[in-house]
Amino acid sequence: MSATATNDAVRPTRLRGIAGAPALWLGAACFLVHLVANAHYDVFRDELYFIVCGLHPAFGYVDQPPLIPLIAAASFKLFGTALTPLRLVPALASAATVALTADLARRLGGGRFAQALAGLCVLFAPALLADGVLLSTDCLQPLTWLACAWILVRLVDGGDERWWLAFGAVVGVSFESKYLIALYMAAFAVGAVATPLRRSLARPWLYAGAALALAIALPNVLWQALHGWPFLGVAGADVGGKAVGRSPLGFLLQQALFVGPASAPVWLAGLWRLGVRPLRPELRTLAIAYVVVLAIVVVANGKAYYVTPIYPALIAAGAVAWGAWLKRPIARGVAIAVVVVPGLFAAPTVLPILPPDALVAYMRAGGFSPKATQTENMKLSALPQYFADMFGWREMAAAVSAVYRDLPPDERAQAVFFAPNYGEAAALDVYGPALGGPPAISGHNSYFLWGPRGASGDVVITLGRDAARFDRFYDDVRAVGRTDSAYAMPYENGLTIWVLRHPRAPLADNWNALRHYD
Repeated sequence: MSATATNDAVRPTRLRGIAGAPALWLGAACFLVHLVANAHYDVFRDELYFIVCGLHPAFGYVDQPPLIPLIAAASFKLFGTALTPLRLVPALASAATVALTADLARRLGGGRFAQALAGLCVLFAPALLADGVLLSTDCLQPLTWLACAWILVRLVDGGDERWWLAFGAVVGVSFESKYLIALYMAAFAVGAVATPLRRSLARPWLYAGAALALAIALPNVLWQALHGWPFLGVAGADVGGKAVGRSPLGFLLQQALFVGPASAPVWLAGLWRLGVRPLRPELRTLAIAYVVVLAIVVVANGKAYYVTPIYPALIAAGAVAWGAWLKRPIARGVAIAVVVVPGLFAAPTVLPILPPDALVAYMRAGGFSPKATQTENMKLSALPQYFADMFGWREMAAAVSAVYRDLPPDERAQAVFFAPNYGEAAALDVYGPALGGPPAISGHNSYFLWGPRGASGDVVITLGRDAARFDRFYDDVRAVGRTDSAYAMPYENGLTIWVLRHPRAPLADNWNALRHYD
């Protein structure tokens, strides 16, 4: 038989193998789920803010690096507020995370069952499923953290130190989407030093990878330095009282909820496998990194979802362990069902697929409490904050715009909307132009750096519960309207719309006092 004929015979076999790979079909399934689900409800608070930040292009912002805002602004420029294109990147990232988890299980020695189990655990993990919905700074974290683990496996398997270049590139891109990767790298470094991976410290490629990561991150680091490290103020607010305080046991229980209780035996097996019985001792780095990340977040009273990106790697290793323990097809079928059935049951609580009223009824009937996954100290509505912050912004922008249009022409020419927070300001910036609304300013996060935009402050529209907070700045304070949305967060609902006139001092004189980073 000729070589050509042999190749022709082998090629269909390879194609069938690729087509049947769990990584491919589970990744495709995940993408299709998000393609359908992500188009529902409305633009999330932070997505509005990212759009506006991206329309002010910079190497950094007060509370995040530039990558996600630039993506959001590009989508807005091309497609307006259409949800499918706005949320395409998180959908792709989520699908890639599922596929890469299954492939990592394969590279760790797992067969098709282990690969499928790993991919399904990630696909149905509530927090990871939610990361695929919103265009947020979290949406790339599971994929990039997992990619670091995948690259580590390739490095130790083949001994090719040049993989550190890929590692550095992933870390740099991850840093440009969220600073959380710095925590993982600190924990990873502890694990590397404590294992034979420290041998890489005597070779140049690790330093080349670190230099590449730094080169990618440097523009943003310099931006933060030039602006006085404002992100440290935001991070301090997160751990200083904004995050819900939980005991270590309560924190671990919330971790189980975020990743899915049915998946807990899998990632715990992965932690054991990587920590006690790794295929190669260098892989113990991943188990040590998990313990260090968990300890830091618990001690610092960080938000529980800060740990979430590390679980896909543990799940991949755990699925391989379970693949070795479960030999009979019926046992394997039960294991898959134990993950899939509860996952399907919980999916409507993280995917925007049910009408709000139906979702509230579903959560009550199923015993799902919004408080169980709450990560910030605030009063909740009937919906979890994750969903509630997709509602009310258009109505608020319409109500404020109506007040603005009703002002006399001379007042309208100088009026501005001062928003107490960036969500309200961004809602006016995004929706207001089509509604004939006012320009928006705020002292919150990056809005503070953009300043009063030339506004004198002689006529200001704002939101609040009572007039007392405005009386010391303005002589004329009048209530002229009210915001209303049944599903919005309570602190954004039922707010009075005020018109402030006759300031006691120019707005520019008070601007620094209006700053708040949180």
